[in-house]
Amino acid sequence: MIIGITPNSSKNKIGEVFIDEKNQEHLKINICAFPEDDKANEELIKFLSKTFKIPKSKIEILRGNTSRIKVLKIYLETSLNF
Repeated sequence: MIIGITPNSSKNKIGEVFIDEKNQEHLKINICAFPEDDKANEELIKFLSKTFKIPKSKIEILRGNTSRIKVLKIYLETSLNF
């Protein structure tokens, strides 16, 4: 999942999908934390964990720790019923 975050926002919220100059889709997410000392990344993971009702340990930032554009991996548990 590719996201673009806006730190230091008035509230945490998921915005719209936008397309960048390379024609890649990004999900816009506003985060109320400041982008210093990893606070925005921690708030992002906490917000997504709460929103999607999954443990924080299941969300990983693969790329973009110091960038507004991030690539995330979200590990979802699935069960197969036959």
